Amino acid sequence: MATVKDGERTAVPNLRARPARRPGPRRYTRRDRLVLGVLLGLPILLDLALIWGPTFASVGLSFTTWDGIGDIRWAGLKNYDHLFTGYPQFWPAVRHNLLWLAFLGLLAAPFGLLLAVLIDRGVRFSRFYQSTLYMPVVLSLAVVGFIAQLILSRDQGALNAVLGSKNPTDWLGDPGLNIWMVLLAACWRHTGYVMILYLAGLKSVDPGLKEAAALDGASARQTFFRVVLPTLRPVNVIVGVITVIESLRAFDIVYAVNNGRNGLELLSVLVTDNIIGEASRIGFGSALAVVLLLVSLGFIVTYLVQELRGERRR
Repeated sequence: MATVKDGERTAVPNLRARPARRPGPRRYTRRDRLVLGVLLGLPILLDLALIWGPTFASVGLSFTTWDGIGDIRWAGLKNYDHLFTGYPQFWPAVRHNLLWLAFLGLLAAPFGLLLAVLIDRGVRFSRFYQSTLYMPVVLSLAVVGFIAQLILSRDQGALNAVLGSKNPTDWLGDPGLNIWMVLLAACWRHTGYVMILYLAGLKSVDPGLKEAAALDGASARQTFFRVVLPTLRPVNVIVGVITVIESLRAFDIVYAVNNGRNGLELLSVLVTDNIIGEASRIGFGSALAVVLLLVSLGFIVTYLVQELRGERRR
């Protein structure tokens, strides 16, 4: 054993554990500030310049009369008064936008859900069906409009050629028919998008829920409506938002068919015709754009309120 001689001092080790230093706030160098400024500042500037700037400019110009060249003159609410009372194309355009929303929401969305359920059950050639039905989604609405012209044209359309009638139907020229034909073309594209969204949602459903429902004696229909469909609530919200956006921003397909006229008037087309068309009534076109903005905000605010209420309940 080691002995300690008299007069010798031994070092007593400090058994107390030193508290670890807590790292303070990181000090950013000048280079770090420069990188953050570029990465955050440029998107903010682009957002302000391309979105919020034109938005507030449109709101301000909606109370003026301006042709884009002369002086800007204050008009007050005259543009809105003329819009609601003296502009005959406005209310048909509003009706067509609402019809667009109802058609996509009540026909295309449920049909997309049905196709997703059938493909999810593992039918034969499901990959082929999935790719074929999704293919229209990669096409722009303008291309869909050109395809509609090739099929539905009065003189050289494929549909009239197949029907072989002596008096061919003017599917795109008749104001009583063209809106329905264009809506069918839009639904053809929208259905594939909805199908992919619901198919992704169905793949994420816990199989144990279906098995538990089957053990409780629930039929396949009851399992879907009472177990599977409630779990698809986030997908339902996304589909609803996309459907509203598609119905309000519809422009390409009707403009490709007949410049959005003769029964195909939409609010977006009226905005374009008044701002960059021959009339060049920027103040009046801005009033139309503000109305479209308010309608969009109505749906967005409703969606956000429902989402916040759902989060609180959870």
